[in-house]
Amino acid sequence: MAFQTILFDSADGIARLTLNRPDRLNSLDRVMLVEIREAFDRIRTDASIRALLITGSGRAFCAGQDLQDPGALESPEAVGALVSKFYNPMIGDLRNLEIPVIAVVNGVAAGAGSSLALACDLVLAARSASFVQAFGRIGLIPDAGGSAMLPRLVGPARALGLALLGEPLPAETAEAWGLIWRCVPDEALSGEADALAARLATQATRALGLTKRAINGAADRSLEQQLDVEADLQAKAADTADFREGLAAFLEKRPARFTGR
Repeated sequence: MAFQTILFDSADGIARLTLNRPDRLNSLDRVMLVEIREAFDRIRTDASIRALLITGSGRAFCAGQDLQDPGALESPEAVGALVSKFYNPMIGDLRNLEIPVIAVVNGVAAGAGSSLALACDLVLAARSASFVQAFGRIGLIPDAGGSAMLPRLVGPARALGLALLGEPLPAETAEAWGLIWRCVPDEALSGEADALAARLATQATRALGLTKRAINGAADRSLEQQLDVEADLQAKAADTADFREGLAAFLEKRPARFTGR
């Protein structure tokens, strides 16, 4: 099935999802939000996919919610339904993908577009990119997981500063603050993203997924609870072909050949 608002393909273990409304700075409407989730469904059912890149076409990553999406913002009830029925499931699906997900931020990431990027596992941004908590500019609050991710990544003081002031945060500062993984020169972004995805797609995919599960829930657990989670997930990791291959490769002093199983 062809998509209307995104581009999606996969090759060599890497899926690429491109937000494709460049004339609207890849702003999110309900069609796009549904299609993103459909792409996630394809990834979950395709064992050959071992890493995912998310980026935007044109000069922006994503400008956030499309304020001209007919009916989406016509009433308080419509806004609440937009968040609960479209944004929340999309972010939940994204966070539950048990493969590495890389946001490749090629331009501005504003509002829900910033939240989408920050919900990914690694954020690689062009030096010219910026992150904007634009919600307050139209009298709304951070959504799409933004209010959860911001304080976890940069602490409550900086999270409140970003959310209350709505000032653009340059990618270089975002890297220095720990908001994103890395900022690179614009001309190097595509190559760096491809190399990072290729590297992750050859690793022990199940172990990476279990690592995500352990780290993403750690903030909500006590140390004792986290130790129990580690024991449980480590047993699951040890019950994989990749663990057996990794152990054999170490003992035989050769590179491991992981298959993602």
